[in-house]
This record gives sequence, C-alpha cells and structure tokens, in this order.
Amino acid sequence: MTGHPLRVAVIGGGPGGLYAAVLLKRLDPGREITVWERGAPDSTFGFGVVLSDETLGGIEHADADVYRALSEEFVRWDDIDILHRGRTLTSGGHGFAALDRRRLLQILHRRCAELGVRLRFHTEAPPAAALAADHDLVIAADGVHSTTRQAHADHFRPRITTHRCRYIWLATDFALDAFRFEIAETEHGVMQLHGYPYRADSSTVIVEMREEVWRAAGLDTLDEQDSADRCAKIFTETLGGHPLRGNNSSWTAFRTVVNERWSHGRTVLIGDAAHTAHFSIGSGTKLAVEDALALAACIEEQPSLPEALAAYEAERRPVVASTQRAAEASLTWFEELDTYLDQPPRQFAFNLLTRSRRVTHDNLRLRDAHFADTVVRDFGCPPGTPPMFTPFRLRGMTLRNRVVVSPMDMYSAVDGVPGDFHLVHLGARALGGAGLVMTEMVCVSPEGRITPGCAGLYTAEQTAAWRRVTDFVHGRAPGTALGVQLGHSGRKGSTKLMWEGIDEPLDTGNWPLVAASPLPYRAGVNQVPHELDRAGLTLVRDQFAAATRRAAEAGFDLLELHCAHGYLLSGFLSPLTNLRTDAYGGSLAGRLRFPLEVFDAVRAQWPDDRPMTVRISATDWAEGGTTPEDAVEIARAFARHGADAIDVSTGQVVPDERPAYGRTYQTPFADRIRAATGIPVIAVGAISSWDDVNSLLLAGRADLCALARPHLYDPHWTLHAAADQGYEGPGAPWPAPYRAGSRKPPTGRTDGPKPRLSLGPLPGSGR
Repeated sequence: MTGHPLRVAVIGGGPGGLYAAVLLKRLDPGREITVWERGAPDSTFGFGVVLSDETLGGIEHADADVYRALSEEFVRWDDIDILHRGRTLTSGGHGFAALDRRRLLQILHRRCAELGVRLRFHTEAPPAAALAADHDLVIAADGVHSTTRQAHADHFRPRITTHRCRYIWLATDFALDAFRFEIAETEHGVMQLHGYPYRADSSTVIVEMREEVWRAAGLDTLDEQDSADRCAKIFTETLGGHPLRGNNSSWTAFRTVVNERWSHGRTVLIGDAAHTAHFSIGSGTKLAVEDALALAACIEEQPSLPEALAAYEAERRPVVASTQRAAEASLTWFEELDTYLDQPPRQFAFNLLTRSRRVTHDNLRLRDAHFADTVVRDFGCPPGTPPMFTPFRLRGMTLRNRVVVSPMDMYSAVDGVPGDFHLVHLGARALGGAGLVMTEMVCVSPEGRITPGCAGLYTAEQTAAWRRVTDFVHGRAPGTALGVQLGHSGRKGSTKLMWEGIDEPLDTGNWPLVAASPLPYRAGVNQVPHELDRAGLTLVRDQFAAATRRAAEAGFDLLELHCAHGYLLSGFLSPLTNLRTDAYGGSLAGRLRFPLEVFDAVRAQWPDDRPMTVRISATDWAEGGTTPEDAVEIARAFARHGADAIDVSTGQVVPDERPAYGRTYQTPFADRIRAATGIPVIAVGAISSWDDVNSLLLAGRADLCALARPHLYDPHWTLHAAADQGYEGPGAPWPAPYRAGSRKPPTGRTDGPKPRLSLGPLPGSGR
C-alpha cells in the first residue's frame, strides 16, 4: 500500500469530510474521491461556525481559494459581554471570526466540484468495511453518532461520557455586537445563554441549563418552536424582544467522545467521529478542519498508509487531548455555574473568561489591560502588587504570600531521622521566598513509613532533628512558615525507595501493614494488610496525637493531616479501599469516622493558635471511587471539626486510576470545594507558572497554590516570579546575602545593530 491512496471514500458531508476531500484532491488530481452524505446539500444542524486565526492560517496555506471565499463571508468582532444580575461587563481584544454554516458547506461543495470530487447527497454510505474492500482509504467523518465507530467499537474502543446540562441551538435575526453570555436566575434554577453573530443580520443563540432545571421549567415537554419562544422570553436583555427560531433544533445533552484508536486498517476517524469538545470553548468544526489538514499532510509526507495514519494520530492526539481537557473544565464550570453567582461582578466575569484554563490573567492583560487591571484592583492588591504576593491569614498565622512549597517525599532519612539533606532541601526553599514550605509526609510510626528512607516524628531524636530545621528557617528566612504533614502509609508501606522501584515491596526486611480493609495495593505484588480492629484504631490514633505533640515541640507553624493518595486515612475515605461493614465503613459518614477521630485527637494536641489543614484526594480517577460530590462533603466535615483549609489533591488511591493529566488539571476540584463551601483551599496539580497562580487566585478558585516540581527545578522559584513581574515588596523579600542576585544577570548579545535607515520599494518600480 502506497502513502498516496488513489481511491478515497469519505463518509459524511460535513466540513471535515469535505475539506479532507478538497485537500487530497488538490495534492493529487488523479485521485478518485467520493463523498457520501445521507442528507441534502443544505442539510445541517446549528447556524454559525466560529474559526480561530490559527485554523484560518492553516486553511490559507493549504488552499488559498477556500480561504478567500471564507474571508468574504466572515463576521468579525473582538468583545465578550457578560450579563449578570443587571450588569454588563465587557472584555475586549479577543478576536473572533464566524460565518453561516450553510455558506461554509456551499463553499466547500463548490470547491469539491471545481476539483472533481464526487458528491453523493441523499445517499447512505456503504459500511466502512465494504468501502475498504475497493478503496485505498476510507475517511469516517460521520459525526458524534458515527456508525463507523460503532461498527468497529471493539477496535476503536470509544468512551462516551454524557454530561449534566441540556442545551438547544437556536438563532435570531439580528447581529449581536459581541460574544454574549447572559445568566438568568429563574424560579426553576440557573439558565445561561451563549450568543454570537454569524451573519450581518443573524446570531447563533445556545441556551443551556442543568437537566433538573430543564425539567423543573417544563422545557422537556415543549416542541422546537415553543422552546424557542420560551427562551426568548427568558433572555430579553440580550434579545431585546427579537424572537428565536430553530433549525430542526432539539434539547440534547453534550457527549464527550474519546477513542483509544483513530484508525483501523484503511479506515480513519476524523472530527466528531474521533473526538468531541464542548461548544463553550469553540467549534467542533475547527477540530474537524484541523484533522483534515493534518491527515492530508501526513498522507503526503509518509511513504505508506499505515505510517501516514500513525503520524496523523501522533500529531493530532496531543492537540485534541489538550482541547478536550480545556473543554471539560469549561463545561464543568457551566454545570456548576450556580456556585459562582455570588462572586463580585468582575471576579465572576474573570472566572467565566478563564474557566477553561487556556486564558490566564497575563494573556487577558494583553487583550484588555484595563479589564485585567480592574480585576486585580478589585481583588485588593496594593498598587504594583501581583495577587500571589498578597498576604493570607490562617488562624493565628499570616502568610506573606500565597505560594506553598508542596510536600515532596525525599526518601533520604535514616531510621526516620531527617539529616543534612532535609536541612538544605527545606532551608533552600524557605530562602527561596515561598510563604509556606511543607515537609514531606512525616510518618507517625516505624510501621507507618512508606519506605525505609521516610522521615518520622515518633522519637525524641527525630524531634530534635526537625527542631534544627525549623530553627534554621525561622532564623535565616524570617517570615517563611514551615508546615509538617503527618501521615501513615497504610497498605502502601514497606516499599523500596522511589528511584529503586516505586511501590515495589522491599526485597528483605518488610514490616507488617495495616489498612481499613485487607486489600493489597496491587494483588500478587504488595502484601495483604491487616484490617485494623478497635485496638489497632486506638493505637494509630494515639500515634498521630503523640507525633503532633512532637511537631509542636519541634517548632512547626502549621500541621497538615494527610488523608490523600491511598495512605491509611485516605484508605478509610475511599469506597474502593474501605469495604468494612462496621461503623467505620459503608456510607460516607462511616468512612469519615476514623479520619475525623484522628483529626480531633491531633487538633486537641496542636496549639490552638496554629492552623491545621487536611490534604484529600478529591477523586480516585476510578469508577466507583470517591466523587467530587463526596469531596465537598469530606471538606465540610473536616471544616466542622476545625480544619482551617483543605489541600485538594487527587488520585494515587488505586493503581488502575485514569487521571486526566494536564496543566493545572487538579485545580477544578479545589475550585469546586471552595465555591460550594466557602472553605479556604490549597490548589495543587501541575501549577507551573506565576501566571497560573495569579489567575487561580483572581478567579476565586484557590486561596493558596502549592507547587512541587517547579521548586525542585528552581528552589528560588517564588523570588524569581517576583523579579519577572517587577515586584520588590514585602510579599517576596530577598535574603540580605542574595539581594545582589535579585535581578536577572545580563546574557550575551545575540542581535546585531538595528539598521539606521529602511527604504521601501521605489514608486512604480515593482521592486
């Protein structure tokens, strides 16, 4: 099979399939390409299509004729309006381009006809397997309900998630002058409108709400026109009395489509057949067109079809995964919209604009500096002070800034005693400017260690060694708080040092393990733990209390109880690891019972003026595990017992988890807890830039931000973040011996002298 298939079948006549046909025909006019479309030429859902400058740039380079035709149709605008509780806030500089979906199809139809692509309308395509028998390539562009994907589900292995909101695509016959979000608080619940112009005289309007709101409002009983009329009455501020109309429109729930594989033999999926992304971050058409561009390029570049399809998937999958993560964050934000309604107006608007985590404060400042600066001012920042360098109070302790060095296991203690490594490691990061520096998980007993290299607080020698560290921090980095994280490994103990084999049992010298239930971390690999009985529960609780007394004696400023990552207390909280039938299992209240008993014992021993936090795993990333709703109730329970903040992490509870990794991927869980409960939260999880920190704080998604790997890369990350932002205030003081390094050193010159004179072409010279 060559890399340049001559006979190509395209299933589905949407923009992605049509554009793939155009590109492949242009690359080789000798190709025989047929597009099957079961509908009419003008049969399409929705109204307007939004395309990004990036996508348009790709189209311009690939086919200037299509680009010119599209450009003549575009409606362009810059502003986003957010209407909420009688107030409209506008953010400018965003740059959108949209056009009528029918015109897009007409342009692509015409281009196909010009190039000799055969278009077969009103015709159901033969099955992909049948087409593959006499075609070199079959492109399945048959949408979210793809029959091709369904027919070969055992190979593509799709995962389809149906979400909690209902929405309907409508239109109105006047052009909005901005991308419009309107929030309506009705007697039935919150509804939202997303609207944008797509022609000089028309706008797309999407109305969305939670399923229970949709049903309570009786919208589930209405037909298309009655639904349009009802929505027009609800969103009068945006519509100004204009009616709404449909286009075979119906209320539906968005479905996220993910496939493990995108190709099968000669058949390849593109667009919604391969993946979907929620409409609130852009158009599925954009992804489909970009798929077509990448597929055509890979077929042209690679020597064989299998290599071309592999290259296509390798190129597009990371881009699509990133888009889907952003879409998931955005759709979740709208699902939880009611929890943000009481935010101050500009914070609410900023939160909405940055909901996908792709737009940040610094990015928004480039688009609309005035709007971004007013958000900072409303946050309460003194002039010239970035949000991350504002103070934050927890009980009797005031942190000078919002940066936390996250707990990181170093596996470098000897018999639980921290040594010079810990002094240098923690001392360096304290000198580096963070408001709070956390120890690794410090174990409450020898049997509670993860590895032989884990630090402890169960002997006087360990207490004295920790006192050496706290004395250094308080003496040489005044203003930096030092926190201790207390924990017990549970079923994840008695393993090798991380770099010798993470979660692997020791070759020799294993110690017995205890847990909520007798379930090994990995069956057949890790040992089966002993289920704690009443005497064992009491012993562990008392070990935590004793370690707390030593932590206070050692001079720590804050104590965090580790109830995350599958360690002992986390094992009680998760239904996947707690199968008990006594009072310490079953319902969430039962699973909380022992962690709360331990918390109470620790709080009783910890000085009253010093704060306590609790780290939790807000999801197990596994079916049947802890849910985000559970996490909210867990946070509330600890707060009722006196926790001053919740440190919101995720996962590491079961080995078969499926985390949705990505930049700031865990922060939505902290956001949800804070929005639902008002409890201060520490956000963690791939926060890597000072812009991320500022953005999370300004949006109200976190009170503190914990960073781990950035502080391994750069112990002075916080001070360097201050220097990068031109900040020299009390939130980030440089230690006296380091002040000479508070500005970036000059680098070697790489540019030549700029020309002193530049002349354009001579008039009429053509040169």
